[in-house]
Amino acid sequence: MFIDSHCHINFPELAARMPEILARMAENKVTHALCVSVDLPDFPQVLALAEQHPHIFASVGVHPDYEDTPEPSVQQLVALADHPKVVAIGETGLDYYRLEGDLEWQRERFRTHIRASRETRKPLIIHTRSASADTIRIMREEGAGLDAGGVAGVMHCFTESLEVAQAAMEQGFYISFSGIVTFKSARELQEVAKAVPLERMLIETDSPYLAPVPFRGKMNEPGYVAHVGEFIANLKGVSLREVAERTSANFFHLFQTARA
Repeated sequence: MFIDSHCHINFPELAARMPEILARMAENKVTHALCVSVDLPDFPQVLALAEQHPHIFASVGVHPDYEDTPEPSVQQLVALADHPKVVAIGETGLDYYRLEGDLEWQRERFRTHIRASRETRKPLIIHTRSASADTIRIMREEGAGLDAGGVAGVMHCFTESLEVAQAAMEQGFYISFSGIVTFKSARELQEVAKAVPLERMLIETDSPYLAPVPFRGKMNEPGYVAHVGEFIANLKGVSLREVAERTSANFFHLFQTARA
């Protein structure tokens, strides 16, 4: 019924509890999850989880926050993505919130991922924080969107303005909402979620981080994505079934190598 479109269940705090994590997914009708890569050294763990479990998929990429890690090349990403369970490139993007100084290396890394996406024809998972203008600019310059012959993808854990969401959707990207949208302090983001049509929306946990209400402050996990869906349904005044079915269909439409 639900799909967690972005999680990190290979991280030690979740991997150590894998039987429990998978059981809670089943209890909450979370049928699939996408385990997202953040660096190349840990990618084998991500892929192993996807290979072991039919309802888990993988991505390959290097997060923009990871400065002291092997830098990927287009050729590496293309080679590692050549696997039926690897359905996306990323997560990639820009993050100016945590890091300072000359961040040209982040922008070059982002370009590398976009080029790998275009070559593999697998969609991008984009992270952007305090860097939306440069993110959208580079997406356009590198032809990440469907309008430029790219494969598009998803703006994950979205926290930006409606204008940024619209700019991404114009390029064919989906907008994914995490547990942040359930926070009382997230009034502006909730207005964005109201405006983004279900046809362009995904839901996620980004676990082990950002647990939704009523689990805020606790360790997050894929089973909790149902609470994000429930909040979105109430926010938009539609049925939970409609949110679940639409976001799940969007997932399989975007990640076309994934199969239910």
